[in-house]
Amino acid sequence: MLTVPQAAGLLRSYDNILILTHLRPDGDTVGCAAALCAGLRALGKTAYLLPNPELTDTCVPYFQPYTAPEGFASEAANMVSVDLATTGLLPDNAKAYAGRIDLAIDHHPSFEAFGRANIVRAGAAACGELLYDILAQLGPITPEIALPLYVAVSTDTGCFAYNNTSPDTHAVAAALMRTGIDYKAVNKAFFRTKTRKRLALEAAMLGAMEFYDRERVAVLSVPLSLMERIQADERDAEDLSALGGQIEGVDCAVTMRELRPDVWKISLRTGSRVNATRACAMLGGGGHAAAAGCTVEAPWSEAKRRILAAIAQTAEDFSEC
Repeated sequence: MLTVPQAAGLLRSYDNILILTHLRPDGDTVGCAAALCAGLRALGKTAYLLPNPELTDTCVPYFQPYTAPEGFASEAANMVSVDLATTGLLPDNAKAYAGRIDLAIDHHPSFEAFGRANIVRAGAAACGELLYDILAQLGPITPEIALPLYVAVSTDTGCFAYNNTSPDTHAVAAALMRTGIDYKAVNKAFFRTKTRKRLALEAAMLGAMEFYDRERVAVLSVPLSLMERIQADERDAEDLSALGGQIEGVDCAVTMRELRPDVWKISLRTGSRVNATRACAMLGGGGHAAAAGCTVEAPWSEAKRRILAAIAQTAEDFSEC
C-alpha cells in the first residue's frame, strides 16, 4: 500500500490519464475526480474523466469540464480510480478497464486493493481528504482544485453533520475555503435545495416506513412504481439514504431503492450499535462502519428480510420486537 508521497510521485510519472468514478456517482467520487484532473493538468499532464452515464444534474458542473472526448479512453496510458472500493462498482462503460487500473485511491474499509498500485485511508470521512494531501504534494491547491474537493468532503459528511466527520475533515475544509471558493453555493445546491418531486418522494417514503428492533431500525422504500408515479429522476433521488437517520430514536436507517424489477440497492446509515459494513458485507456489499450499501436481487419482502437478518446478526442488543 502506498504512502501519500509515493502516490504523488507515481502520479507525477503518469501522462494521458483517464480517471474513473463509481456507479451512481456522488459528490465524493465526482469531486475527487475533477480535483485530481485539475491538479494533473496544472502539472502539464493530459487528463480526462471517463463519462459516467448516471451523473446527476447537481454534479454535472464539476464533472463536465473534464469529460474525456470520444476515443480518448482507448488511447489512455494510465488509469486512476477514485472513491471506488471494488471494481464491481464501475459503471458499465468502465468495466472493460477493471484490470487496467494503475492507481486506486480510496477511503473505504472494504477497499479491495484492485489497482496495480493502491492507497487507502480507511479512517477518512471522505476520499477528498486523502486527495487533498496527495494534491498538496503535487503543487499549490488552487481554487479550481479546491472547489470540487470541497464538494467531495462536504457531501460525504452530510455537510459535516455525519459522525464520520473529524477534526482533520474540518481542517481540510478550512484550507479549501481559504482559497476563496464559493462554498456557500455548494452547500445551498447540495443541502438546502429540494425539488417538489423530491419532497413528494420523501413524503411517500415517510408515510410507508416500517420500524423494527424496538423502533430503533427504520426501513424506507423507493420502489420503481413510486418513482414513476411522481415522475422523479436521479436528481430527485440523490442521497435519500440520509432521510431515515433524521428520525428521533432511530439508530439504523435502511433505505431500499428498486433499480430494476426486484433489484434493490440497500443503503444503511447507522450509529455505533450497528456496524453497517459488516451487515452489508453479509450480502456482498461494503462501505464504512456507519454508512454502507449492498444490492439484493429478490422481491421487496425477501430483500427486506435479508437485510434485517444481517442487521440482527451484527447489531448489539437486537430485539425482534
